[in-house]
Amino acid sequence: MTGKTVSLPRAAALVGPFSSGKTSLLEALLFRAEAIPRQGRIKDGNTLGDASAEARARMMSVEPNLASVEFMGEKWSFVDCPGSVEFQQDAYNALLAVDAAIVVCEPDPARAVMVAPLLKFLDAHQIPHLLFVNKMDTGGIRLKETLEALQAVSERPLVLREVPIRDGDKVTGYVDLVSERAYKYRPGQKSDLIKIPDSARDEEQAARQEMLEHLADFDDHLMEELLEDVAPPSDEVYGDLTRDLAEDLIVPVFFGSAESDGGITRLWKALRHEVPEPTATAARLGFTNGGAPVARVFKTQHAAHAGKLSWSRVLRGEFADAQALAGGKVSGVFAPGLGNPAKVAKAGLGDLVAFGKLDNAATGMVLGGDGQTGTPWPAPLDPLFAMALEAEKKGDDVKLSGALTKLVEEDPSYRLEQNAEFGETVLWGQGEIHLMVAFERLKSRFGMGVVTHKPTVPYKETIKKSASVHGRHKKQSGGHGQFGDVHLEIRPQPRGAGFVFEDKIVGGAVPRNYIPAVEDGVSEFLRQGALGFPVVDLAVTLTDGSYHSVDSSDMAFKTAARIAMVEGLPQCESVLLEPILAVDISVPADFTSKAQRIITGRRGQILGFDAKDGWTGWDQVSAYLPQAEMGDLIVELRSLTMGVGTFAWRFDHLQELSGRTADQVVAARKEALAKKG
Repeated sequence: MTGKTVSLPRAAALVGPFSSGKTSLLEALLFRAEAIPRQGRIKDGNTLGDASAEARARMMSVEPNLASVEFMGEKWSFVDCPGSVEFQQDAYNALLAVDAAIVVCEPDPARAVMVAPLLKFLDAHQIPHLLFVNKMDTGGIRLKETLEALQAVSERPLVLREVPIRDGDKVTGYVDLVSERAYKYRPGQKSDLIKIPDSARDEEQAARQEMLEHLADFDDHLMEELLEDVAPPSDEVYGDLTRDLAEDLIVPVFFGSAESDGGITRLWKALRHEVPEPTATAARLGFTNGGAPVARVFKTQHAAHAGKLSWSRVLRGEFADAQALAGGKVSGVFAPGLGNPAKVAKAGLGDLVAFGKLDNAATGMVLGGDGQTGTPWPAPLDPLFAMALEAEKKGDDVKLSGALTKLVEEDPSYRLEQNAEFGETVLWGQGEIHLMVAFERLKSRFGMGVVTHKPTVPYKETIKKSASVHGRHKKQSGGHGQFGDVHLEIRPQPRGAGFVFEDKIVGGAVPRNYIPAVEDGVSEFLRQGALGFPVVDLAVTLTDGSYHSVDSSDMAFKTAARIAMVEGLPQCESVLLEPILAVDISVPADFTSKAQRIITGRRGQILGFDAKDGWTGWDQVSAYLPQAEMGDLIVELRSLTMGVGTFAWRFDHLQELSGRTADQVVAARKEALAKKG
């Protein structure tokens, strides 16, 4: 490999499925760079990352871990992203700020499908990425089968960069396919250069030819050399690999073992020599050279002592403390350390830093840049799981609202909803663990204990018969009395027509100025009908009435209308309506039948399925599902699809519900109202 000038600061994200070993790989990279004296282990709870109580308790990443390090005179920032699909928003946001991604996966072909959503996102945004097949110290691994399974879920060609050297089932080193040099692992030390073993020679030759053929697909000169049986010089091959990676044309594949320190030096070499410079990243993200300094926020954090931190990637120019940004003034510039962030005087092109206390800054925002917006920031992931919550202590509602706002600011895939109809605060997220972590953070960071329960399903009720009723309110208590008198006609409306109020008053039986009060009285009553739910799809007509010139008032007519509705609605045969959602479930085709069984097991109606647009080997199953059956749908779906199944939903219609299920819903509602009352 040719010599290389010292690079500008670069950044890479470590992404991959849960348990693939990203945090261990970060430890190995830092240890190999001599940034830490020893390599921590997840099981021992002594890794640099995953230091929060929530992460330690679950032995998994629940937020990005950031670290900066120097290796061979070059500055690198790493973002170790959570692997759980429930925290994927943080991974996606980080990927939009870095120069390249290291996709970490296990060598089990059956688990290859777990990286499909990540690879799809990377290709959709043309983010350079390479694969690191971890845990190669496991016995019985067939790398060829693993690569075939991974290629099936990658739109870009996978280009193997090395082949393993084995001692029995154990991988003891590798042969580099460009330099055609062999190395033997020495854990904790630099690998030994050795002669290519005869046992690896045939595999090396075949894999090298395949690598060159992949590169020739994007280089006509290399194609001519191969056709003429001319061995291309190493510099040309390295140049093709670097260019094709930067343009997201290929996915280089490396392997090793993070915990055993195998393949880490080789990975470092690839990062140093082949990952694009930040100038190329800025251009990819839509920021031209020259002009005012520009940075983009990819993570918002509310730290215990530092306050709000806006983690950003500098894509042009230089930033300093006290600089005016986002309608405020920077209060400290911080770089990722090997622990807590370290304050720095300034940040330049390529640096990954946090700006302190920019109240108006938000994830995805462009800071500086004289109005340049760059490529559009993607919308947050749609919410899939919800819980209602309230403060443990009465009177803490305002404090709770402020804390929840900060959590949503940190992770935009949370969504806060105030359900005025049922008086509930509902937090939406990506799954059960996602919300559990939110509740734990409310307690640990903000001292806010909460009580949680399932959100109330927004059932409605309607009527099946018509009725004509009379309501009179008359009261005399000294001075002016109260008098209102109305005749109402109540009748059902077609499904989805909503509530309609009309009046057919003639001759001034009810003065025009009191008619709005009659409508208000009817509307207020319909908020909670005979079954305990809001009443919809009915029409109420004011047909007649009478008034008193002195004692009539808006309040009197409003009360008279309510009296009429109390008497009339029971005559109209109330029925329960449940909300039905249109749901599109996305799964790999191998899991389509399981998705269909989930639907039928939840009182759903399958509408059909088809190939998912733009997703090779995936299906989309469309169905109607009662909202009452949606609560833990994502939990079951993921458990049956290796974590990759997901869905999109929208309200579609209301449907009549009867029988035992309806009786149980009504009984539960009455019990809930009695507790409130």
